Amino acid sequence: MKLWRALRGASGDVSRFSIADLAKAYSDGGGLFTTSPWLKQEELEHSFLDYVQNAYKQSGPVFACQLARTRIFSQARFQWADFAGAKPGKLFGTPELGLLERPWPNGSTNELLARMIQDADLAGNAYVAREGGRLRRLRPDWVEIVLSAPPAEAVESDVVGYLYRPGGQGGGAPRVYLPDELAHWTPIPDPEAQYRGMSWLTPVVREIRADKAATQHKLSFFENAATPNLAVSFKDSVSDEQFDAFMETLNGAHQGARNAYKTLYLAGGADVTVIGADLKQLDFKVVQGAGETRIANAAGVPAVIVGLSEGLAGSSLNAGNYNAARRNFADGTLQDLWVGVCAALETVVRAPSGTARLWFDKTQIPFLREDAENVAKIQQMQATALRSLVDAGFEPNAAVAFLQGDDLSALTGQHSGLYSVQLQPPGSGQDPAKEGGSGDAA
Repeated sequence: MKLWRALRGASGDVSRFSIADLAKAYSDGGGLFTTSPWLKQEELEHSFLDYVQNAYKQSGPVFACQLARTRIFSQARFQWADFAGAKPGKLFGTPELGLLERPWPNGSTNELLARMIQDADLAGNAYVAREGGRLRRLRPDWVEIVLSAPPAEAVESDVVGYLYRPGGQGGGAPRVYLPDELAHWTPIPDPEAQYRGMSWLTPVVREIRADKAATQHKLSFFENAATPNLAVSFKDSVSDEQFDAFMETLNGAHQGARNAYKTLYLAGGADVTVIGADLKQLDFKVVQGAGETRIANAAGVPAVIVGLSEGLAGSSLNAGNYNAARRNFADGTLQDLWVGVCAALETVVRAPSGTARLWFDKTQIPFLREDAENVAKIQQMQATALRSLVDAGFEPNAAVAFLQGDDLSALTGQHSGLYSVQLQPPGSGQDPAKEGGSGDAA
């Protein structure tokens, strides 16, 4: 009812049209939804299944980058945070967070986050629906985003629902989810769509193909006795027809990475010359390593964190460079992912009253322990600065506001008028000389 009302507007008789009718009308095809000018669906532009089968499951660098993102991202735990403006405050829990701790039977927060980042990375979108006291992960390529109007034809085009078809087009009976029943997470928005996300694999598809071709090239080199490429020459007595026929046979048997380095058998006065290069001459490690690094850059994971060849060379592994790479990964990639997934999952959990928002606790993540040490050092310096400001006579609350906002104006007009460590009014102390004089007189 609510979805149909959003599609049609406030007017009109909707008393006889239910969500079940909507799903049936959508699944019938060729009727209500295919002819209505006020409806459009946003479907995945790229194939989720293709990314899974030909990238995630067949490309070593892609799998390594995905695994590095998943392992650390999924270790966070959810908490509520009191927000003062845009800054999170004290973390606390409520029984409602149990839904995220046990999202489905035998499930855990770790598995929920792993599934969400896996779907978001491979499809650009992650969908999690709430069904009573449990959550359900929806396969992203089986979900269609239902809009109130075609984005190319109307200024106002809002999400009014999500249609989930088990098995995709032609699959099982569809189910409709309202926007407040489903968490939709898009870490990388697709610039060509209003609400759909984009996989980080999309810009590096050619790099992935090149890396797979290089791997196949290496495999063919060893499968065919590591033989270099050859040039074939013929005597003048060979006719053009004989040459063309020979070349057609030769190309059919030896062209392509899969046929590279096969043993070549010749007859009829043909001669061969080595003109190709072996893997060392091709500088194969450099060529393949550069492609791996570009894939890692697209994933937002430094090559040294993933363990790629270029990340393990030269000075990349020294303490300073590795720590810088780790901080870049944590403060850039992971922080952004955690903030985004919390905002998305707020749809399916009931927040406590007040200014509390869903947030993440990363204090128990081993990868970030050095960050915790840095935070402790910063807090120590802030405490020292706070003590100095209070000792100088500034109001404590004003000093805290200055340190939090890095804003000197917070101290304006906030001096107590007291000075020194004892914070006594000027001239309130006795003159030491007079004290000594009175003692002598006594």
